[in-house]
Amino acid sequence: MKIAILGLGLIGGSLAKAIRNIRPDIYVSAFDLPEVTSLAITEKVIDEQLTSSIEVKDSDIVFLCLPTELSIKEIENLAPVVKSGCIITDVCSVKEVIEKKWRSLQSRGIYIGGHPMTGKEKGGYENSDPILFENAIYILTGKEAELPSSQVLIDLLSAIGAKIKFLDASLHDTIVANVSHLPQLVAVSLVNAALNGDQHAFKDFAAGGFRDLTRVASSDYLIWDQIIRNNRKQILAALSKFQKTVAEIYSSIEKEDFTSLQNAFEHAKEKRDEIPKNSKGFINQLSDIFIYVKDEPGVLNRMTTVLFQNNISIKDIELLKMREGTGGTIRLSFDSDAIATQAKSLIESIGFKTR
Repeated sequence: MKIAILGLGLIGGSLAKAIRNIRPDIYVSAFDLPEVTSLAITEKVIDEQLTSSIEVKDSDIVFLCLPTELSIKEIENLAPVVKSGCIITDVCSVKEVIEKKWRSLQSRGIYIGGHPMTGKEKGGYENSDPILFENAIYILTGKEAELPSSQVLIDLLSAIGAKIKFLDASLHDTIVANVSHLPQLVAVSLVNAALNGDQHAFKDFAAGGFRDLTRVASSDYLIWDQIIRNNRKQILAALSKFQKTVAEIYSSIEKEDFTSLQNAFEHAKEKRDEIPKNSKGFINQLSDIFIYVKDEPGVLNRMTTVLFQNNISIKDIELLKMREGTGGTIRLSFDSDAIATQAKSLIESIGFKTR
């Protein structure tokens, strides 16, 4: 099988690494900046550097791991050159606009819309991860997605750990506007509303829950610009619904209607608890542990060494506070609660106190 990946960023790079680990027999070519594809070649993640996107004409599957508008442009370029039966699929967060473009083209290939509901705050090949898709929902759209001809794509995505879900493109765009695009905009708004103005040094106290709740506010706007432009109608509808809900809470507090406020809390808890715990979301929630350390040389090295020796990867690290001569707290973040629990046990075994 021959697979081409256009764009070796976070998603494209993770796809390439996952496919290489699970199916080393597959021939993988990729198109990106020369320095990116050269690194992927050196790391033996891909087999061939493409100098042009249209060199994919012999591929069985083409993954478009590009921003929405670039994906639309490349679909126009690829439609007339791919071989019969070639599957062209994308990873964009907006589906209907791409599907409409495909229907306007003539091609011997097959288009299947794709959207892996996973990611990280930081993009780029350097942050790509072969286990990014494990237990992640991977949405496929379009009538072709449920035909026998799509099975080769489904089998490949399942092999790298993804959970396949089929959705109509329009319904997909409505759903992600509410569960992915709205939370991003709310996080941005919450940070800007709460932390504007340093007269009370709000940011000095915005740790714990606030930081976790607004984690996605660290995302790069360039990632979101085309998503918002191409899903504008559905996002505005989601924002309108959110504004109404916030207004109701405001009114309940203003009128001292704490019964209604309690009902809102209990309803939110009920719905929140129904969210599956065994699948990843659009941005993976990291699991934190906090380590109390003395102000002395080598403490960080001791922790990272024991984790390295046990093949545990740290996804984020932060020095929260350190007082000279006494000590402070370090936050370490991991991919899951299970890994964090293992890391906690190992770090405690070498004499550190954690929580």
